Parts: sequence; C-alpha cells; structure tokens
Amino acid sequence: MDYPNDQAPGAPVRSGIPEHGRIPKYYAVKAQIALLINELGEGGLLPTERDLALRYEVSRETVRQSLRELLLEGRLRRQGRGTVVAGPKLEQPLSLASYTEGVRRQGRRPGRHLISLDRFPCPQALAAEMGFGRGDEVWHLERVLLADDERVGLESTYIAVARAPRLDVDFEPDSSFYTYLGERLGIVFGDADERIETVLATPREALLIGTPPALPMLLIHRLSRDTGGLPLERVRTLFRGDRFSFTTRLDSR
Repeated sequence: MDYPNDQAPGAPVRSGIPEHGRIPKYYAVKAQIALLINELGEGGLLPTERDLALRYEVSRETVRQSLRELLLEGRLRRQGRGTVVAGPKLEQPLSLASYTEGVRRQGRRPGRHLISLDRFPCPQALAAEMGFGRGDEVWHLERVLLADDERVGLESTYIAVARAPRLDVDFEPDSSFYTYLGERLGIVFGDADERIETVLATPREALLIGTPPALPMLLIHRLSRDTGGLPLERVRTLFRGDRFSFTTRLDSR
C-alpha cells in the first residue's frame, strides 16, 4: 500500500480513499474545502455555497453535504449567515482534574452558567449507585460549561447534602466545584469510574448548549470516590462533539 510522504500520523490512511480509487463526489469536494480551510486559517470566512459549487464544478447539494460533515467534525462553524473556519478543539484530560484546569491549560477562559441547584430526597436508583440510605438528601447542580463565553457543554452533578450542607450558601456557581470541595470542605478525591459514549442531545439539552439536536455529543458518566473509598459525586457531562477531544496517558501498570 502506498502512503503519501506528507501524510500526518493521525490522518486517515490514504486520505480515506479506497484501494479501488472510486470515491463519492462530495468526499472529493470535502477534501478540496479542507485544503481551503487550512489556507484561510481560524476565523477565515468561507465562500458561499454557490461560489464553492462554481469553483469545484459540482452541484450546491454536493457542496452542502461536504460542509455538513466539516461542521460536524468541528472544522467549520456558523457565524451569522456565513460559515467560518473554527479554532482547534479543546483537549480535556481524562483524569480527576476539573474542567477549569483543562480549559485554562489551553489558554482559554473557563466559565459556567447556573441552570439549577436543587435539594431533594435521593431517588432510589441513585441511592443504590451511591450507597445512600432511604430518605438521604442530595444536591443536584446543573450548569452550562463555557470556554471564552462559548457554550461547549452541560454538566449535571449529584452530591449528598451531608457532604456539602452549605452548597447553596457558600458556593459560587460559576467557579470550580472541585476547588470548592478541596479548599472549603477539605474533601480529597481518591479515584473514579468513568464511561464515555456518543449520544445526541435531547431537545432541552440542545437548547441549553445552543446546538442543533443532530450534533453528536460526547457523554461522560463519572462516579467519584474519596480517599476512603466512599462514593462522593455522580456526574453526567455532555460535551460538544465538534469542540472537544479527550486525552489520557497509558502505562503498563
């Protein structure tokens, strides 16, 4: 198999072109637009669908299909009535670090917008997962995640009221929850179980994050424990699939 000399290590092999050489017309146009994206750079305004169709001598529907894929991949984004080149995806480490730390490491400004902070008796299924007793009260904290004021995710956190009894009084909703637990309450995280899957947002979630319902999302379920092995928090976090990637480091242990 021939490999292009300039192929990047993480790129699709043979640029995704089958060995028989026959590729859909939209994919060939997509490859040409990708080159144009590299030339324009972040924030560059893409030509209109009509201009792209004339440039590549294809139908507007072919161009539209190419653009849809590039939008879903996060290479482009809508801005007003136009389409511009998107910036690089945010890299979030798969670790017991807060969202705040991950975003700041990339020179972006983290933020959060509070949707709700409620207190109620723990639902049965959550009680079984967290090891809570019947009637134990929990907090539910729901916030939209921001990066430089751009809505990029939605976080839903459950924690026992007994662990953070003054959460509604002492906690600033736009700040780091992990910093609050560590610095104000002296709680130290031990370990966590985490599961990642691809989903579509519900209509409510899409509205809160500000994305089309058809945009793929990365969903992370996390169950964290303290250093004594006791369940601490249950988190459900949606990240925009077009704006996030996740990194981790593996070793042989």
